[in-house]
Amino acid sequence: MLDDPWQGIEAKYPLNSRFTGRVTNITDYGAFVELEPGIEGLIHVSEMSWTKKNVHPGKIVSKTQEVEVQVLEVDSAKRRISLGLKQTMRNPWEVFVEKFPVGSTVEGEVKNKTEFGLFLGLDGDVDGMVHLSDLDLKQPGEQVIDNFKKGDMVKAIVLDVDVEKERISLGVKQLEGDPFAEPGDVKKGAVVTCEILEVKDTGIEVQITGTDFTSFIKRSELARDRDDQRTDRFAVGEKVDARVIQFDKKARKVQVSIKALEVAEEKEAIAQYGSSDSGATLGDILGNALKKRDT
Repeated sequence: MLDDPWQGIEAKYPLNSRFTGRVTNITDYGAFVELEPGIEGLIHVSEMSWTKKNVHPGKIVSKTQEVEVQVLEVDSAKRRISLGLKQTMRNPWEVFVEKFPVGSTVEGEVKNKTEFGLFLGLDGDVDGMVHLSDLDLKQPGEQVIDNFKKGDMVKAIVLDVDVEKERISLGVKQLEGDPFAEPGDVKKGAVVTCEILEVKDTGIEVQITGTDFTSFIKRSELARDRDDQRTDRFAVGEKVDARVIQFDKKARKVQVSIKALEVAEEKEAIAQYGSSDSGATLGDILGNALKKRDT
């Protein structure tokens, strides 16, 4: 009677050990590998490749091919050996983060566009995702994503690499200088000069000159006097002075007001050139302030 080749198989093929075998059969769910006469193991399709998730096993290995495999599980009672092919290769996400740590600049081809963002093909046959919120500093991602198409080469910053979950987060807007990180003289209470970008019935869109900051001044903030709160007083390309009334780094919002500037200048003029009990009218006070400023 011949010896049973499966007898003592656990000792012969310990877990995580590696062997070379020959592919004997390929199915939809994996490939069978002969380790020795009478002993075969199965490489399940999920254990064949780190990156090729939905590919037929026949596109990864071929029949009669010699392959190195790693023992994942041995069950002598059921005469089964589970093998892994991808385990004989380094995890590509580990390799990627070693080569491109967080903060690195990478370039990849746009593989796909979804409602969440862009997927870029990266070095090592791994994909990275640029979320909509990380596409642009100035415009909503829903608008900006239309500027990209499949096949485009895009540069991005590595924001995070989760090796266990096989995820790479990328950012395109981080390549630009963030004005909120270094706002310069733009802060709450500052007086700034703005260029008018657009005039609407509800207000005007402006850009603070010398910066990337934009703000919308609604009608009620266009002037102290209601009669002057008309948008037809303004034209695209004109410059106006305004006061910063909100600077929110977290919300990434800058709000300016012409009205607030006029009120502040009026208070300053009254403090310097007149008071409520001096008998001078507001026109006299402001007139004196203007004369003083022009001399």
